[in-house]
Amino acid sequence: MNSASPKAASDAAARPRIVLGVETSCDETAVALVTEGRTILAQRIASQDEEHAPYGGVVPEIAARAHAVKLAPMLEAVMDEAGMALGDVDAIAATAGPGLIGGVMVGLVSAKALAMAADKPLLAINHLEGHALSPRLADDELEFPYLLLLVSGGHCQILNVEGVGEYQRLATTIDDALGEAFDKTAKILGLGYPGGPAVERLALDGDPNAVPLPRPLKGSKEPHFSFAGLKSAVLRAHESGEHKPADIAASFQQAAIECLVDRLELALSNSAPFPALVVAGGVAANNAVRSALESLAAKNDMRFVAPPLALCTDNAAMIAWAGCERLAADPSFAGDPLDIKARPRWPLDSEAEKVRGAGVKA
Repeated sequence: MNSASPKAASDAAARPRIVLGVETSCDETAVALVTEGRTILAQRIASQDEEHAPYGGVVPEIAARAHAVKLAPMLEAVMDEAGMALGDVDAIAATAGPGLIGGVMVGLVSAKALAMAADKPLLAINHLEGHALSPRLADDELEFPYLLLLVSGGHCQILNVEGVGEYQRLATTIDDALGEAFDKTAKILGLGYPGGPAVERLALDGDPNAVPLPRPLKGSKEPHFSFAGLKSAVLRAHESGEHKPADIAASFQQAAIECLVDRLELALSNSAPFPALVVAGGVAANNAVRSALESLAAKNDMRFVAPPLALCTDNAAMIAWAGCERLAADPSFAGDPLDIKARPRWPLDSEAEKVRGAGVKA
């Protein structure tokens, strides 16, 4: 990658700003170029499914090594596809947390080197903020504020998204995230990794009412989520030998959806009206989840917004877009310091009260 192209200086003032995004928080290595005009110029996502499949889940050390091997060639490929040089971009955004610390460090250190070499601003992006703002990349009519269900392998939260950098957490999980519960259910049923899509496919052939599974915290006045008990119930149902795997998958998915809807209904009853219900994160790719949330939104006279499937799972376009949002929100922002540290935990709402159980992590 050359440091600049001959036309960079003359064209910079006439075009929308372009941000190079890097995402390495878990097991996807991703790079993207995105403009503030909501155009994805080029992107690459390299999955590590084959590396982690033998273990039934992500192994942090393996993930970090894979990021280190794949990232540089992907950066080269994205710049070549866009026909650009590093000097043509206006800023370099990278996930700085939360996530598996080894992988986060690979991406952040690489972004720091590029920013230093090209004399460009570094934008250290919260991975959760990338998810929270990703629906606005695909929907130019989505305005603040909106009610967000952020649901993924590591997080399950309800947030009031008031603006860029302005997030009020209304609920979180006190133990496990729903995406983790999907993966564990897949492992129990022998479906392999990644588990979420496999459970969804199998559930299509099952009866969602066949297996009596709990709906943790459903009906509770406590606003949060809990999925550990549901996972344990799936294991007991499987070990009993009394139920078909497809019925277990369908019943698990139905129980999870009912928990999501119930918790969102409670959040809506305790908040001022929102114009839109938005879902983001890896579990947002589940069609049954989307359908249930769309019905909930219609029931409450709200728009329902979900990003395209490609923007639900971890990707660099959302990180680059979060960088675009930050630059637009504060035109005087000159970038983050190059000595900023990677963070394994980084809550969107730092003022949120701690909750019982593992929810303190979120």
